[in-house]
Parts: sequence; C-alpha cells; structure tokens
Amino acid sequence: MHLKQLEHPVDNLNYGIIGNCKSSALINEDSSIDWCCLPQFDSASVFAKILDEKKGGFFKIACDDSYKITQSYIDKTAILTTRFDNGTAAFEIIDFMPRYQKDNGVYYAPPEISRIIKKISGQPEIKILYDPRLEYAQGTTKNYIKDDFVISIVDDKRYDTLLLYTDMNKSVVLDAQPFILDRDYFFKISYNEKIQLPSMKEMLFEFERTKVYWLNWCHKTPTYNVKYNDQILRSAMTLKLLTFEKTGAVLAAATTSLPETIGEVRNWDYRFCWIRDASMVIKVIAKLGHLKIVKEFIEFIIDLIPDKDEKLQIMYGIRGEKMLTEKTLDHLSGYCGSKPVRIGNAAFIQKQNDIYGILMDVIHFQIEKYSDETDKHEELWSIVKSIIWVVENNWRQADKGIWEFRHEDRHFTFSKLLCWVAVDRAIKISEIIQSGKSAKKWEALRTEIYEDILSNAWNDEVQAFTQSYGTTHLDASVLLMEPYGFIDAKDPKYVNTVKAIEKELSYEGLLFRYKNDDDFGTPSSSFTVCTFWFINSLYKIGEEEKSKAMFDQLLSYSNHLGLFSEDIDFKSKRLLGNFPQAYSHLALIDTALNFKD
Repeated sequence: MHLKQLEHPVDNLNYGIIGNCKSSALINEDSSIDWCCLPQFDSASVFAKILDEKKGGFFKIACDDSYKITQSYIDKTAILTTRFDNGTAAFEIIDFMPRYQKDNGVYYAPPEISRIIKKISGQPEIKILYDPRLEYAQGTTKNYIKDDFVISIVDDKRYDTLLLYTDMNKSVVLDAQPFILDRDYFFKISYNEKIQLPSMKEMLFEFERTKVYWLNWCHKTPTYNVKYNDQILRSAMTLKLLTFEKTGAVLAAATTSLPETIGEVRNWDYRFCWIRDASMVIKVIAKLGHLKIVKEFIEFIIDLIPDKDEKLQIMYGIRGEKMLTEKTLDHLSGYCGSKPVRIGNAAFIQKQNDIYGILMDVIHFQIEKYSDETDKHEELWSIVKSIIWVVENNWRQADKGIWEFRHEDRHFTFSKLLCWVAVDRAIKISEIIQSGKSAKKWEALRTEIYEDILSNAWNDEVQAFTQSYGTTHLDASVLLMEPYGFIDAKDPKYVNTVKAIEKELSYEGLLFRYKNDDDFGTPSSSFTVCTFWFINSLYKIGEEEKSKAMFDQLLSYSNHLGLFSEDIDFKSKRLLGNFPQAYSHLALIDTALNFKD
C-alpha cells in the first residue's frame, strides 16, 4: 500500500494544536500526532516525531495518495478535523483533548487525547500507524495487548506507561494492517488507566461537552470588528490553550527546540512561564473580556513571591519551579536536523530588568479593573513596594535584555523603558488604593529614569532611539515606547524611530528584531511579534492604509489553520521557531483591534 505523502513534509509547521489547559498535542495536516507530552505540558514527550522523524514517535491514520486531505477546526472550538476524500470514498478524523465543566463546577481535563474516525462514504482503505516513544524517545518503548487496552512501556519501567483504548481490533492497530473502514471507530490515548472503559457513546458525549465548552468560551469574547473576528478568536483560543489551569501560568509556546533558523543552534525549550510573555498575554486576553485569567496569573505571582525580599526570576516552571536546568537530548536529530534538542532553559538565571515593569503593568491593570476587591490589595501592595525597591536599586545597571543575550550585559533601552513603566504604574496604583500617599516620593525616580532614557537612548546620528545606550544599533522592542505611554505616537522622535526601524530592520515585508551580532552570529529570520509591533506603530503614527496592507500580508503567512510560530523565514515565508507562539498571537490580537470596520 503506497502511503499518502505530504506535499511539503518539511516546508512549514502545518500543525493544529489541541489541548485542555493541562497539556496539548500537535497534529500534522496529514493526521499524524507528532508532538505530545503527558500528563502535563512540560512532561516528557510520548510523541516527538517533530524532533526526530525516525525516533520520535507518532500516531497517524494513513491511506493511499489518491486522497485529498483538508484540515480545519470546528468553528469557534479547539476541536480539529482532518478530512480524507478521493471522490469515491471519504472519512474524517476528529481530534480533541476533553475539557468541560462537570455538574459540581469543576473542570474535567484529563491527560488524554480523544480521536474519532468517522466514515463518510465509500470504502476507504486505511492503516493505523501507532508508534508512541515514551520519555523523549529515550530507551525502548514496547507495546503489549491487554484485555481492555494496549499498554506502552519504556524499558520495562512499569511506572511509566501509556494506554490506548479502542473499539478496533488491537492486533490490526499494532501490526499496521490495511483494512476497509466499515464504520466509525474511536481511540483514547490516556496517561492513566481508566476506571470506566471508554466507549463510542462516551466519546461522543465528551466531544459534545468539549464543543460546548469552547463555544461558550468564545461567546464570552466580545465582537470588536467584522473583518478580523475569526483571527482574533483563533488567536485567543490558542493563548487559552497555552495556559496551565492548575497554577495560572502561561507558556511561551507548546514545544521545545524548534529552531529559529534551520540548521542553526538557536533552539530553546519554551514550555515555561516567562513573566514578560505571560503578563502580555493575560493583559490582551483581559481586553477580550476574559478577566478570570488575570486573577489566576496574579495568584501565580503572589505564590512565587512569599517573602518581600525574594528575588523575582524572569521565568518559572508552570508549577512555579525555580530551577530549570538546561540539558540536551543528543539522541534526537532535531527538527529538520537542527540540533541540539534542549529541555530546560538556562535563561532562568539571567537578569532582565524589564520584567519589573511588565509585572507592575499587569498589577495596575488588575487593581484598576477590580478596585473594589480589596482582599488582595495588601498582598499586591507589598509586591509593588518590593518591586519599586528593586527598580530603584537596579535600574542603572546593565542586563541581558528582552532578547536574552547570553554573554554580554548592556544598558538596553527596553529594559530602562520598563523600569520607567514600573515606577509610573506604581504611582498610579498608589493613587487608586491609598490616595497617592506613596506616589509623591516616587515621582522624582520616575522623572530621573525618563530623562536618562531621553538623554542616552536617543542617537542623533541615526535620528532614533537605539537598542542600547551609546550604540547605533536599532531594535524593534523600542517600538513599545508608545504603547507603554512613555512617548506620544505623534512625537517627532517616535515617528523618526519608526521610520528608521523600517529602513534598517524591514525586509521582504517582515522585521528583524535587530541586525547586530549576538552570541550566535547575526539573526537570519524574522521574529513574528516584531512585525506586528511595527504594523501597530505604523497605524499609531497615522499610516493606517500601509499598516492594514502589511497586516493582511502578514496574516497570509500563517499556516493553514491561522497559527503562527515564533519566526518566519524572510524569503520562503516558512514558519520557524517554537509553535504556536504566545507572543505572536497576543500581538496579532493587539494589532487587529486597531482595525475596526
């Protein structure tokens, strides 16, 4: 049987994401589950073909190459459908991870994937290719047929197992025997042994309840404009899928080690909660009416800072872990041969002064929205004062910056800007909860940082605010000076900065984040969020038509499901980097909200 080959097997990240706010899975447009970690986002993978075609493991429904394959989400849900149709025979695969509210109000979100094969017409001939590889494909995974399920065990470690429940003949599944699809079938991949055996009836019930959950969630999202509502909703659901419900943490992305450029070593593990990324995510999601996520994230932060003098890291594990030791998995070849494959992230030890302003901005947002809920104000006020103390004592120091330069500390403009934001928002918080009692003593600090930035970040030679003090290097992050309220959009210095960045960093309709060398050479791909920032800046300085045209162009570079990764190749427009990327989707929403029909 000649198996269906993808038209572009390595040309793009043509994956859909399913999940339930505890874990997620990536499903290729050909139906192959190529990435999943269970029981949680940061657990070891059970499928990792995306990181090694041969060793990683996958679960695919295969058929001959006469079938046209189309993939889409059920409207306003995170339920993915993959349809196979050759004109005479057709079938559909429905994939989801259960998530719904039970009668007692608790959300049911087990560590499992539900997969239904639905016969539509004719007599499709298919194969089931089920090949899990537990523990990041370390060791040898073996599959055994039991009475009620297929169990997968790595190196005979009985505590580390995966179970497959199905109403299909288990030998047909494990032997990859071709057969005629004569009716509907189900598969349930579960980390835990099920007390009640799954059935098609139960699967369909869970499907309907999960569908209703997502429809209700989308219904709570207000309609802002006609043209981009679909893109806003898909991005919002993607951000929701990257939240870890148990703690309120928000992941930067669902994957590890997808390279920024094929063949290079900029391959990082993004399955963690960066304070910066998460704060931006929850603020933009709150703009869409989902305020509960703000409260949950603030609780996460409060739990991380039990003592007033405890140091705030730039990132944490999704359960609040502070040690994120970086390791390499040398046995995996990497995405398209891009090594190393990393788990953990050494950046957790870095000093990045911008996180204080990012966090303070969210605390201000929380207090402003819930000014009558005073029960948390004392805890938050203690954090506010602690942050101001840290900023006051550290803002003059160099750091690693937003882009996490690994070796050299510099006086980055963005870091200084966010120190200013920290003090500015602290003053506003003081005015809300204590009638400005502390505000007056912080005003001088705010002015000092403001004047320092104007004096040292502005470069007369390039007529722009630069990446760091004393250089001519430009950086897309300084575009955020206006959104954070540091400078007016029509201020000549800001307008000139936007123009200078366009001239220096814009290429083929996309933006470099910067073009100067870093620890790994010169960046060679576009950082997607930077292009959104630039489009937003164009709109703010009055170039609305140009901004909208660039926005439409950028949207066309998403994958077939409207999803974005971290980076885009300038020439081919191929998606690169970890996927789906929270940064990219929060910036998409923020930018789309400019264009109201």
